[in-house]
Amino acid sequence: MVATMPVQLNHHIVHVSDKEASATFYAEMLGLPAPKAMGPFLAVQLDNDITLDFIDAPDGFTTTHYAFLVSESDFDEIFGRIQERQMPFWPDPMRSAEGEINTRDGGRGCYFEDPDGHFLEILTRPYGSGS
Repeated sequence: MVATMPVQLNHHIVHVSDKEASATFYAEMLGLPAPKAMGPFLAVQLDNDITLDFIDAPDGFTTTHYAFLVSESDFDEIFGRIQERQMPFWPDPMRSAEGEINTRDGGRGCYFEDPDGHFLEILTRPYGSGS
């Protein structure tokens, strides 16, 4: 039998209009270390050994969604930064009720945008994990 390594996501390339501004935004908002240069990328290290590798995309890009599972205390800190910056936020991806958060599965969650319109989510419980 061949020994195998578990399949794990290692990094994800995020196409943006200004990699320095975007990588700094993610690091600041999520309370993570400053981005580090890695070749043409600026990498933001997440706590589970994954990096978001930001790269300038001068020809444009499609916005996407990134969900971050965080602790209750981290949610408070990140949500505080959203409020300090007076950023719009929503309880769901349909943007049904601006200025509200959700309490799905006994946790908390909210959606907000990065500078390029990528739709970010912070949540304290994985969906389907509670009552």
